[in-house]
Amino acid sequence: MLCPHRLLVNYCPTHYNGAPFAVLCAVLFRVGHPVSYEYLALLAAACWAVGSLMSATASTHLGAFAFTRLRMLSASLMLWLIALMMGSWQTLTPDSLWLLAVSGIIGIFIGDTALFAAMNRLGPRRAGVLFATHSLFSALLAYLFLGETLWGWTLIGSSLLISGVMTAILFGKRKGEEHAWESGNQQIKRGIALALLSALCQSVSTLMLKPLMETDIDAVAASAVRMSTAFGLHFALLVLGFSVAKAKSPATPKVLALTVGNAALSMVLGMTLILQALKHGNAGLVAILSSVSPILVLPLLWLVYRKSPAIGAWLGAAMTVAGTMLILVH
Repeated sequence: MLCPHRLLVNYCPTHYNGAPFAVLCAVLFRVGHPVSYEYLALLAAACWAVGSLMSATASTHLGAFAFTRLRMLSASLMLWLIALMMGSWQTLTPDSLWLLAVSGIIGIFIGDTALFAAMNRLGPRRAGVLFATHSLFSALLAYLFLGETLWGWTLIGSSLLISGVMTAILFGKRKGEEHAWESGNQQIKRGIALALLSALCQSVSTLMLKPLMETDIDAVAASAVRMSTAFGLHFALLVLGFSVAKAKSPATPKVLALTVGNAALSMVLGMTLILQALKHGNAGLVAILSSVSPILVLPLLWLVYRKSPAIGAWLGAAMTVAGTMLILVH
């Protein structure tokens, strides 16, 4: 069994095209060895799991739109700084810019905003279950438009993984642990529609980039374009005076730190890892493996709140681990 440090050692994909990404990994982990796309997707899920712990307080304080706008700005600045310092912006072409921009609008501007809006109506647990369907959408769309198929043990492992994620989210709470957002049944239908919209947007925005990412384009530069486009639209809503885009409360140093940290982990590193995984991997499988973040967050919540997850969470986690192992082995 690999220790955490050795796992990080094996994660840095310096053999892939894109010097900035190799340098980013080298800065973070100080090492670099070849690794397959499956592990890149899992590392992205780990980034999202850790980043999610930072988002709740900041999102509640600022409001969904203001929080999303601020973390998009932070992520855009960090991504462009890396791309400019390393010269990877030169891998961008006029033909790639419009596709990256459309992907950013669909996946980040619409998808992220819809997810936070769904959480406000359904609560994080129910919204999480519905958002987990993005892996199913991805597998179906990858089959229909990219000709990708999952067979044998890989198909069984994928099914087990997705079922485990949904089980952990749906049955992973104890009595009396209902989140404040989950009380009441107002706007349930709208919340369900928003969560499914977010899942579909996540799938479409990722899969549409698969052919582009197989070229020499750098993942960091691609992420920078996607993020900047989404931020520009969010900022336009604020300038145009939409009340929903205004912050609920002024940002405090703590909220700013949490937002920037979330941006660095979830958007800069997490989303860039996904794009890098698409260079050499099965798009549907990348989406499926990256959907395990709700499972990875369980031990983190245990450490933070000193309370063991419910039996349903353990069952879901066991199914997810078994499914992941089947995929990695076969």
